[in-house]
Amino acid sequence: MTNDKPLVLVLGGTGLTGKSVVEGLLKSGNFRVAVLVRPASVTKPVTEDMKASGAEIRVGDLTDHYEQLKEHLRGVDVLISAVNARVVGQQREIFRAAKEVGVERIVPCDWATPGAKGIRVLADVKLDIREYVKELGVGYTVIDVGWWMQFYLPLPLRSTVAPHLKAISWSIHGTGESKNLLTNLNHIGTYVARIIADPRTLNKSVIIWEDEVVQKDAHEIGARVSGDGDALSEKRVYVSEQDIHQQIADGRVLYAKNPMDYPSTIPLIWGQYMLSLHFLQENTLENAKRLGYLDARELYPDIPAQSLEEYAKEFYSLPEPGEILVRE
Repeated sequence: MTNDKPLVLVLGGTGLTGKSVVEGLLKSGNFRVAVLVRPASVTKPVTEDMKASGAEIRVGDLTDHYEQLKEHLRGVDVLISAVNARVVGQQREIFRAAKEVGVERIVPCDWATPGAKGIRVLADVKLDIREYVKELGVGYTVIDVGWWMQFYLPLPLRSTVAPHLKAISWSIHGTGESKNLLTNLNHIGTYVARIIADPRTLNKSVIIWEDEVVQKDAHEIGARVSGDGDALSEKRVYVSEQDIHQQIADGRVLYAKNPMDYPSTIPLIWGQYMLSLHFLQENTLENAKRLGYLDARELYPDIPAQSLEEYAKEFYSLPEPGEILVRE
């Protein structure tokens, strides 16, 4: 019977990661899926699509009072958070409510790259939330996904997105020798559906990844598969470690002026991620395993992993591959 299936509630289900998670859970057929959406998002096409696909829509917000949060969690077995980066630090109350109502497993909002504390302000907030969940004593699973393939390929010359976004995509850091774990955003949910049903992943961290590629090799793939060839290669922007440290320093000044103004935090957050990925080389399988992550590809060898080369064919066939870089 359908009602025998575990009920999973997804926070942030209308975002890019959340949408992938919801789709993967529904496609698996192993769960009842509910999505908590803010009142302003109820009429969004993505919400209507999820409802039409079989998801239950619950209306609420992380900032609702405690009794409301408990009501949002009615009957929930697994709580998955994929909230916007702006509100990652606001997850504590709903997690506390989840513990009280008997939620069996919480997946806090991570969905990024592994790394040590003290390098990235956003990652530090996520690490603090992880510790809070562990202190609550509720079952949990941490899921990181490396870097999106969608962000790792250079935009083609025909792309019409803002020039600064094209320049970012054309950037090679240092010598371009940094190796990074990559996942197609659209495949995240397929892995999540397996991870949250797996007793081996309870109270563990899991790294999802499909390929591990050196940055300069990704740019070679881009030049070849896009059809732009040498013309795209000539657009490359070389970024030194000194450049990144300067961006971080400048970003700290903006951040200090108004840490609640999200656009002002982007230079710092992005610079710190580039330092982590390309100069500290934290986003590798070797580092993830050193930090204690389980390897999703070892856990689920039957899930086909897409190579960056394969994904590039999809990416460059899109009408506007850079659309994903234009965020709200």
